[in-house]
Amino acid sequence: MTGNEVVAWAALVAGADFMYGYPITPQNEIMHYWARLAPHFGRGFLQTEDEMAAGFAMLGGALVGKKTFCATAGPGNILMQEPIAMAEMMRIPGVWVIQQRGGPSTATVIYSQQELRLTTAGGNGEGLRIVYSTAFHQELFEYTIKAFNRAWEYRFPTFVLGDGYQAKMREAVTLFRPEARGWTLTPAEPLVRRPGIPALDRDPVHLRNTFNIEEELYDRLMAQLAAYDRLTPEVVEWEVEVGPETEVLLVAHGIVARAAKQACAMLNRQGYKVGYFRPITVRPFPGAALREAVAANPNLRLLVVESAYGQLLALVKAELYGFTNAIDTLLKPGVGITAEEIMAAVTARTPKEVRPGG
Repeated sequence: MTGNEVVAWAALVAGADFMYGYPITPQNEIMHYWARLAPHFGRGFLQTEDEMAAGFAMLGGALVGKKTFCATAGPGNILMQEPIAMAEMMRIPGVWVIQQRGGPSTATVIYSQQELRLTTAGGNGEGLRIVYSTAFHQELFEYTIKAFNRAWEYRFPTFVLGDGYQAKMREAVTLFRPEARGWTLTPAEPLVRRPGIPALDRDPVHLRNTFNIEEELYDRLMAQLAAYDRLTPEVVEWEVEVGPETEVLLVAHGIVARAAKQACAMLNRQGYKVGYFRPITVRPFPGAALREAVAANPNLRLLVVESAYGQLLALVKAELYGFTNAIDTLLKPGVGITAEEIMAAVTARTPKEVRPGG
């Protein structure tokens, strides 16, 4: 099935009650498919007048105890940043599925990885979000379920960062009920209109996203940052293949990581000493794991590969501040990248004397 269909099924088994959305390619089929599924399972769907309205309506559903989600892309992701920032400040849970498209502006409706920076650090806050970058349809299914759990467990905005290729292509996937795998679903609870009398039977619900003075905001942000720091080691995920003899470390995320992993295997079969690092959570970023992989070999050279012009590269450089390892790049904004192109980039940058048989 297509990746968009996979997302709809994943939301269903994750216990999603309601989807709010507005059409934008390449995520439209998530809305279409959910709208067909929802009536059969007692779930709901509302198409709003625009993306901003969808985001705020989604927060309203979460406030009264519903598991809510949205899907968007490109310009829609930009418009969503205001309700996302509100959710970040007020700790209102919600899941956003982002199927990236090329930009800036309307640009193309096909594919890119150019929404990494926007999704991980958009809005006017500190980017207190959980963002999973998927590479396979099976991951789209499983990490969408996980996103619902994380959102309602930690009450921070949570994202599944896909792309136009994953949205539209067809791939085999195993659907399952989470309970069959021993996965426990985090229940949704109303944040407002709880039983009892405030200040008598329970603490008052004090949700706030506007502050009068700088110090009030500072105190709130420091508490939020401390909560985010506590969750980081519990949610951060990555993949790594590196050894003491590794000479080149490929770094990629999302669907490009598929090509990087394939290139890594093919190059190693040819005698090159190549490793592979993939952040699965791009926020929080697995910086400690990356530093550990690089620290094992001071002569290790990195090749950062992405369908954007340095958005992943900036995250890598920030985490490796102080390291002296060389960092090469294969940056193709808005364009897909194949394993063969990655192999060519590695071999072109490998000195002849250290090539297999060189």
